[in-house]
Amino acid sequence: MAHCTLFVISSESITLQPYELFVGLRYTRAKRRNHFISFISLISMAGIFLGMTALITVLSVMNGFQQEVRGRILSVASHIQISGEENVLRDWAPVKAQSEKHPDVQAAAPFVQAQGLLSYSGTVHGAIIRGVLPEQEDKVADIGRQMKVGAFSDLKPGEFGIVLGIDLARALRVTQGDKVVLIAPQGQVTPAGIVPRLKQFTVVGVFEVGHYEFDSGLAVIHMADAQKLYQLGDAVSGVRLKLNDLMAAPHVAQELARTLTSSVYISDWTRQNATYFRAIEIEKRMMFIILTLIIAVAAFNIVSALVMVVTDKQSDIAILRTLGASPASIMKIFMVQGTIIGVVGTILGLIGGVTLALNIDAVVKFFEHLLSIQILSREVYYISDFPSDLQFDDVLVIAVTAFTLTLLATIYPSFRASRTKPAEALRYE
Repeated sequence: MAHCTLFVISSESITLQPYELFVGLRYTRAKRRNHFISFISLISMAGIFLGMTALITVLSVMNGFQQEVRGRILSVASHIQISGEENVLRDWAPVKAQSEKHPDVQAAAPFVQAQGLLSYSGTVHGAIIRGVLPEQEDKVADIGRQMKVGAFSDLKPGEFGIVLGIDLARALRVTQGDKVVLIAPQGQVTPAGIVPRLKQFTVVGVFEVGHYEFDSGLAVIHMADAQKLYQLGDAVSGVRLKLNDLMAAPHVAQELARTLTSSVYISDWTRQNATYFRAIEIEKRMMFIILTLIIAVAAFNIVSALVMVVTDKQSDIAILRTLGASPASIMKIFMVQGTIIGVVGTILGLIGGVTLALNIDAVVKFFEHLLSIQILSREVYYISDFPSDLQFDDVLVIAVTAFTLTLLATIYPSFRASRTKPAEALRYE
């Protein structure tokens, strides 16, 4: 059957448009006899709007938390760590020099890392002891910029100073100037048996990076003092690297593994914290699936609304069929109605989601002030603000998913309308 078109005459010009679109738009704008149908259509739009707003906001906040935690971890940890066998790297200078030649490597610094016990006034706590060169460590980590008490440069070789994480200092109840005893697990053989090595260190500073693992379990001393305490001579545990782009760490680690001549172990931050970041990624995907169900429910409402519209417009469908409209044309008319609901809901959801995601911290503070509560306690979460990282890829996927669900929801009611038989529909008219 030939395609039918409708001429719309105006005072200015004559335009030509498909009649399926014209009738579909007319049905959408027209006041329905059944107000319940209009109510369900509004509920469908509201469902899509709320679902998209919630989904965009939640994913943006999760991205923000992931970025915030990753930044705090990498402010102390390294992008890439090169270590020797049994945690001993003797020819570390050539390794450091070769690593620095890579174009993606911004800085490199040697380190000594071992376990130890810190004791003060009868209180004992285990800690990771890291020996560093302060002037080089500042290039690969942010400990020097996170000092709460003292200065990172106060670590001098031979003076046996120590810098503690803020929670570790609180647990030991020490302040700047106090002297703590560091007990190394490697013992000394004496006629009385194996005796652990003890050394008194002076607390010269306290740092806070905002991550409990480091604030409560890391102590930093000068590398020369660590080499003496752990009897390493001139050897170190390894070399830490900082890259221009932290996301390139896996690729750079593979290239260094092929170019370095020494026998070393190379690991990047994605492997060192793989379990943690994988858990965040799984949680993000599950939240996407769960919140998408809100949009799916709204799509089911579109099905209900269109089914009732089809029932309400049986006589109109029959008349259009007798005038020559094909079943495909009838199907398009009602798909236009459902699509308009989806488009309006999607646009409103995009506006609401992006606006809320960009202003989530201000909104949360408003409700905290209004209700006199604190949603994120710093003592519990170590992050008192709501970080938000709005990513275009997430917004695009959410918009496409929402529109696709609404489009699929129009297929069954529209197909049902196309199967209407004119004779039966007009029998009682």
